[in-house]
Amino acid sequence: MAHAEGFVDHILFHNEENGYTVLVLAERKRQLTLVGTFFTLSEGEYLRAEGEMTIHPTYGEQMKVTSYEFTAPADAVSTERYLSSGVIKGIGEALAKRIVKAFGDDTFRIIEEEPERLSEIKGISERKAMAIAEQVTEKREMRQALLFLQQYGITLRLAAKIYDKYGAGLYGVIRENPYRMAEEVEGVGFRIADAIAEKAGIRPDAAYRVRSGILYTLQQAMGQGHTCLPQDLLIREACGVLGLPEEDVRHQIDDLLFDKKLVFRQADGRTMVYAASLYRMESAVARKLLDLSVSGKVPAGIEEEIAAVEEETGVTLDAEQRRAVREAVTRGLLVVTGGPGTGKTTTINTIIRLFEREGRTLRLAAPTGRAARRLKETTGREAMTIHRMLEVSGGPEDTDRGVFGRDEDNPLDEDVVIIDEMSMVDIALMHALLKAVTVGTRLILVGDVDQLPSVGPGNVLRDIIEAEAFPVVRLTKIFRQAEESDIIVNAHRINRGERVDPDPKSRDFLFVKRQVAGQITGAVITLVRDKLPPYVGAATSEIQVLTPMRKGPLGVENLNRLLQQELNPPAPGKTEKEFAHGLFRVGDKVMQIRNNYQLEWEVIGRYNLVQDKGLGVFNGDTGVILAINPFAEELTVEYDEGRRVVYPFSLAEELELAYAVTIHKSQGSEYPAVVLPLLSGPRMLMNRNLLYTGVTRARKCVTIVGSVETFQEMIANVSEQKRFSGLQQTIREITEDEKILRGEA
Repeated sequence: MAHAEGFVDHILFHNEENGYTVLVLAERKRQLTLVGTFFTLSEGEYLRAEGEMTIHPTYGEQMKVTSYEFTAPADAVSTERYLSSGVIKGIGEALAKRIVKAFGDDTFRIIEEEPERLSEIKGISERKAMAIAEQVTEKREMRQALLFLQQYGITLRLAAKIYDKYGAGLYGVIRENPYRMAEEVEGVGFRIADAIAEKAGIRPDAAYRVRSGILYTLQQAMGQGHTCLPQDLLIREACGVLGLPEEDVRHQIDDLLFDKKLVFRQADGRTMVYAASLYRMESAVARKLLDLSVSGKVPAGIEEEIAAVEEETGVTLDAEQRRAVREAVTRGLLVVTGGPGTGKTTTINTIIRLFEREGRTLRLAAPTGRAARRLKETTGREAMTIHRMLEVSGGPEDTDRGVFGRDEDNPLDEDVVIIDEMSMVDIALMHALLKAVTVGTRLILVGDVDQLPSVGPGNVLRDIIEAEAFPVVRLTKIFRQAEESDIIVNAHRINRGERVDPDPKSRDFLFVKRQVAGQITGAVITLVRDKLPPYVGAATSEIQVLTPMRKGPLGVENLNRLLQQELNPPAPGKTEKEFAHGLFRVGDKVMQIRNNYQLEWEVIGRYNLVQDKGLGVFNGDTGVILAINPFAEELTVEYDEGRRVVYPFSLAEELELAYAVTIHKSQGSEYPAVVLPLLSGPRMLMNRNLLYTGVTRARKCVTIVGSVETFQEMIANVSEQKRFSGLQQTIREITEDEKILRGEA
């Protein structure tokens, strides 16, 4: 076993997530490279290490560290170097010299045991002396705490967050109730807290464990799109998570209800259970929608105004489109829904022109950058994401929540707000939007209710429509130009549950029949790389593979590995970086997979000048890796509209390859060509709703590769997963209550 002792001269590499470090240690007579896992390391610190000496083919002799300890510098020279390194805030090189000159080899003992004596040095007040001592003590305590947390398998980054939250009190938290961390520290979920509790000897039926498991079960349900769960289902799921009998879980549900952490509601003879925050959110959305839904008189001359707009634009509205325009000018809230080719864009453009003729101000927005860009292209008016319209800024650090600059205290000041792709809007985003819309502002919601619901919790568009409390215009007529597109015609057939026969003569709805997964992946690669780009006049990067699932040979993960290898292979000078969840390479197409309100973006113009900047990158945003810098431990991604984001390597887990994405993640996007590999999968997943959404993402061509039988079975299958939400019922209850108060019931 080899030994080394000296200063950390400089750090070559340090991974904040797992602590893996390469450093150069300055011993008395030589410098030595050390490789190992180190916590809270700083240049200038004094280190004693043990390990095995190895010879690296590139870097030469180095020590692979098996154990180490940080020690106080033992002599005056060591102490001066340590204090001069900047490890202790407020001490620079000159002050370090004066301290060591005064106390010599006894300096470190003075700092730890008699810190008030530091005030004898010119330039150090009594307050500063105590601050220096506190820093030294805190560094020692933090190091001990991180080493303590390491035994529970907690990553360095997460351990640092736990220490930041509790300090030296973390030992008491782990001993008494580690489940507090699941509620109070972002990144510590129930599973991590449960593993810590087991090692700490916490009883499986401890009240706080059961309560945490119940809240965790509801949180998992939110991830599946639910805003609430039936009580019997919640108990059953929580019992599975906790491994406990129903009586233990039922008792703690009652206690959580008493503590106002949960809310009960009755619906269709069942007791529905909400996390209190989601219940308040859903109730507020229902109330505000009804407040906005005011009616006015039909303006005189409205038909003449509509006719004038028709003449200007050269279009003729059908009866339903005309009704939508009339409703827009007389109602405070309007929903316009319809499938592809039914004239939603024409209708919205007419509404916009009509309001502009009246001198009203408008704001247009959509849930994603791609959807906003398409809205801008189809209307010729400025459009943006809902987040940007609401002036989102970073919320608390390391959370997936943001702070909106527009709310009830600073509302949007436009007369009309139009939101497109409403099927993608979840309950949380709808709540934030409605807080910023005042009564008297016209709100127009546009979307295709037959597409997949939002990724986040809620079934907002469908619930609003099915509550039957607001004006809803359904556009159903397929216009002549749209009838020429087999994509549109077949999409409507799919939606109606009609059989679609693959037509070899079709120009835009193609079918490549394959029955083996390997043959399907080969055909997908050929289509994306060679066939489709010239056929639709688009770049290879614009061709999108959409698949129903994540796992399996035709899942996102496997397809992305294969497509990366074929479309962006390794090459000299092309930087790449292996992460725990996969390999990234310059030029890769990637997707952000969670909301991050803290990430900064910039739009770089000519002469490398910043033209625009802001905060926030959101779940589903797709971009390209422009650069990977292994020395700065950063990678740069460019998103839509030239927004560049620099990611530290520690946040690379928020990205995944996007040559193939799930159909769910493609919502709100439109691509020149789409490739859909279909073979087999879970019945609840392989359904009509999913197929319809995938097909309607294609603008010029959709190609289905795989089994005709699976394709037809998906059309016939309407068994999609039910979403539990209460917005529809809440709207109806408030409406009924108001009728009773008015004496109308």
